[in-house]
Amino acid sequence: MKPVWVLMCAIAVVGANSLVLSPIAADVALDFVEKSAPDVMLASAVYGGSTAVSALFLAPRADQMGLKRALIVALVILVIALFISALAPSLDVLTFAQGLAGIGAGLALPATYGLAADVSPKGQESATLGKVLTGWTLSLVAGVSFAAVLADLLHWRAVFGLMAALSAGLSVLIWKMQVPQRAAVQAVSPFKAFRVPGLLPILLAVVCFMSAFYGLYAYLGAHLTTILGFSTGMAGLGALTYGVGFGMVAPLDRLIDRFGATRAAPVVFGALLLVYLLMAVCAGQGLAIFGVCLFWGAVNHMGLNILVGQMSALSPSQRGAILGLYSATTYVAMFVGTAAFRPVFETQGFAVASVLSAACVAPALISALWTLRRSGHAVVSAAE
Repeated sequence: MKPVWVLMCAIAVVGANSLVLSPIAADVALDFVEKSAPDVMLASAVYGGSTAVSALFLAPRADQMGLKRALIVALVILVIALFISALAPSLDVLTFAQGLAGIGAGLALPATYGLAADVSPKGQESATLGKVLTGWTLSLVAGVSFAAVLADLLHWRAVFGLMAALSAGLSVLIWKMQVPQRAAVQAVSPFKAFRVPGLLPILLAVVCFMSAFYGLYAYLGAHLTTILGFSTGMAGLGALTYGVGFGMVAPLDRLIDRFGATRAAPVVFGALLLVYLLMAVCAGQGLAIFGVCLFWGAVNHMGLNILVGQMSALSPSQRGAILGLYSATTYVAMFVGTAAFRPVFETQGFAVASVLSAACVAPALISALWTLRRSGHAVVSAAE
């Protein structure tokens, strides 16, 4: 198996675990006395928080350990955490296991991205990384959707058992993988990247973008099953259509290169705000939600492309530290969004939670418009 496909599968397993609880939350809750789907989603929030901490404090050590060894260690941690999840006798144990899984994920992601560059043919680093990143689409289209069906046919515990087995198999494949040797380097703290000009506004946009996504996605499955009465397998279609939308819009990424991220950002964030408002309108209309999920995935793909591209371009010499902050910020937003949206979903419903997501995106849209205006003024001043 080619190294690039192994690394893509590693991303897919990490991505699937981060998103799998939403469509199966109602089934998981049935196994625990007096627990509800929102209670189960607390485990997802803990996973996000744990991943953020790991990305800050463990990921910078990956270069010191060696990226290959770091990824194997991360996958072994995931194997243990996922088997504990599969056997969890209580929700507290499941939550602990997901926290442990977050430690592995926070180490796995930067190690995987770094290995993608190591195994890439010279001059094809971006193309190789692009293939590895499709693991996120694979996690949604195949992983999460199949997990929902598997939970319907067998049991939700089989989902975590299967992911644990896949993680174990991947650790063996990575152990056998030939990777060029790199000289050991000194770990650099991501906190030093805060001094890079222009970083904080983009991090604000990341917080807005990710809180809006994870906060609403966390309760999509519960809304489809407990409120609209869909089966767990049907609830998985939400993740499936989102993933299809996320993947099918990839050819349009070249438009961002053509017009520039600064000009594209207001359009994309404005479209995303409208998508969340449309989700609120369609919240009670059953199958219409799946159609909105398709557009949701497409617009989110463009938004992620803009954010990661802008952060990567800020300071090439500090790219690793900057992307470490990006990963940490993403999972802090996952933790905060999942936790903060819970009382809104429980008391006001999914439609109001969708409006809250639109409100979360609004600051990112305003910041993008302000940046565009500043860049326009700069061009005029230069011309004068």
